[in-house]
Amino acid sequence: MKGIVWAALVAAAWANAQPPSAGGLNIDADSFRCITSMTHVRHFYVDNLEGDLQGTIAAANAKNGAVYPPGSVVQLVPGEAMVKLDKGASPATHDWEYFELDVSKDGTRIRRHGFADVVNRFGGNCFACHVAARPEWDSICETDHGCAPIPVTRAMSGALQRTDPRCGNTSVSPEDAEALRQLDELTKTPARAVK
Repeated sequence: MKGIVWAALVAAAWANAQPPSAGGLNIDADSFRCITSMTHVRHFYVDNLEGDLQGTIAAANAKNGAVYPPGSVVQLVPGEAMVKLDKGASPATHDWEYFELDVSKDGTRIRRHGFADVVNRFGGNCFACHVAARPEWDSICETDHGCAPIPVTRAMSGALQRTDPRCGNTSVSPEDAEALRQLDELTKTPARAVK
């Protein structure tokens, strides 16, 4: 019996342990915070883990595209993030690492992270979508960047942002409740493109 308990404890610790990311950054669950405390750019949020927030904002707002500086964090929804690593960390992904996150009022837990093999809750491979962005956009997907449309509408992503449990929000507007209901229905059916 002691062996089973020990094995369960080791397995639990291993499941929660996250190896450091490649590229020199020490990324852990504390690297990801309330999405609305990050900097809002159009319909997504940005941050920078190395202190170069102005460089990240400049890249996000560049009218003709730009390469994001190392440490940049880009999030559309609380449960997914991409982080720009040092040049050469992952040439195939243009040095982006993808993260799937569990978020709760207690904070963040990293479910998965990696480069070309992270699959989100909708069954989509992060890299497979972002690699389609035209080179000048540095793997950032927006409606006119070359990526395929995603099944999550702006109303749905906005509702997820405003109801991030890490932010201490206690009320949900009727519009956000409806968008979240539609998102819940979407997760029960096969993914389809939204125009």
